[in-house]
Amino acid sequence: MTELSYIPVDKTNWTDLEKLFECKGGPHNCWCMVWRNMNEATDRAKKADKKASLENYVVNQNPIGLLCYDNSEAIGWCSIAPRESYRDLSGENSLTNVWSLVCFFIKKEYRQKGITEELIKQAIKYAKANGANYVEAYPVDPESPSYRFMGFKPIFDKLGFDFKHKAGQRRYVMTISTSLSIEGIQNE
Repeated sequence: MTELSYIPVDKTNWTDLEKLFECKGGPHNCWCMVWRNMNEATDRAKKADKKASLENYVVNQNPIGLLCYDNSEAIGWCSIAPRESYRDLSGENSLTNVWSLVCFFIKKEYRQKGITEELIKQAIKYAKANGANYVEAYPVDPESPSYRFMGFKPIFDKLGFDFKHKAGQRRYVMTISTSLSIEGIQNE
């Protein structure tokens, strides 16, 4: 594996996101729209409507997340965007300028290599560069039977996220200030 790069999704690399999402095991059923607001008059149950809604964010230059590249191949993804672009995540309402980190996907052959941790660090940097004061995440315990795509609590603990409260039975609402220094994150 070469040195990986992390690039925000925009019109220039939308096709890379499509290819990653449509690969074997990719999130081509949900198009990372489980928590995100969809276009008006669309059906949340239809894959094509979910894909079109996500693409609409990109066309309108709204942030949706980061792709992780190994050379020119997109091999991982995280959804990071202003919290307002999502449906109710039961987040911490006392905070302002919050970006939500809600989803991860990494190709099977690249898992267990520390990419999720680096995606989180890069997501914090990206959110901060775009004016976020906080990043909020909603991970679950590693043995959780659902919501595993939202990440696992121990990695967020390790990176210094603060537990705020539970959202439902499985998800933990956790936040970190973008002004804090995390190992490998340069505060500018």
